[in-house]
Amino acid sequence: MAQDSLTLPHSGSVLGIDVGWSLKARSSAACRLSWDQESVHWHIRRFTAAPQDRRDGLRAVIAAQPLLAAALDGPLRGDLAIIDRYRHAERLLSERELREAIGKLAQSNSGNGRLLNAATNDCARLVLEEARLADAGHGQAIHRLAIVEAFPNSFLGLMLDDPAPHKGGRGSRSDRYYAALVADGTLQRLIEHHLPGRVAAQSLAAVTNHDDRAALVCAITALGVARRDYTGVGDADGWIILPPRRFIAGWAQSIAADWSQG
Repeated sequence: MAQDSLTLPHSGSVLGIDVGWSLKARSSAACRLSWDQESVHWHIRRFTAAPQDRRDGLRAVIAAQPLLAAALDGPLRGDLAIIDRYRHAERLLSERELREAIGKLAQSNSGNGRLLNAATNDCARLVLEEARLADAGHGQAIHRLAIVEAFPNSFLGLMLDDPAPHKGGRGSRSDRYYAALVADGTLQRLIEHHLPGRVAAQSLAAVTNHDDRAALVCAITALGVARRDYTGVGDADGWIILPPRRFIAGWAQSIAADWSQG
């Protein structure tokens, strides 16, 4: 059942986190996307999974700003438990037509899935400790505060009119998807949909690092949650937040018909 979408406040911030588990490489990134009555801007920082570096990185990005929502790219339940099973959300987003079109979602009970789940929980705990995070008011809430799970690859892939040309090539799929959706204006239109009348103070095309892009897409995911205008897939083992139904491409509309709308 769909909720009525909200008009966001004149100014505010949301947070997106691309979760990594490397203790040496800065493969994690956080993005605080903020707006006022005239503009939208973002601040991104990369960090490692070393506990102090992760804490320092998140603190620097949050910068003591209140957050309307936070979205993390990794398996997440509200109790921050290790999931260790193949979730309903992962099954739905790995069905044959989606898998062939935009790729498969990793399982929470795979080796990398367990590592990502643990790292996501660590990041979530820090956000809950460090941030002034708004209460959850959206459907499919997993916690009393507005913290959710994002998945940039599916989020971006579902908005492509034709995913086929972007299946192969240099870089990851999500990077190719991001570049295509920036080039055709879809990602800018999505931000304007949530925050009408604002001008982007920065260029989406100028965000070229893989982890930076993923963090920014997670922040845009959080923006949809704050506005209560999104699509959700999942159950008690976690909900993955995807674009508003109107932004899902025609080829995927019948697949998304049974998914929950925020």
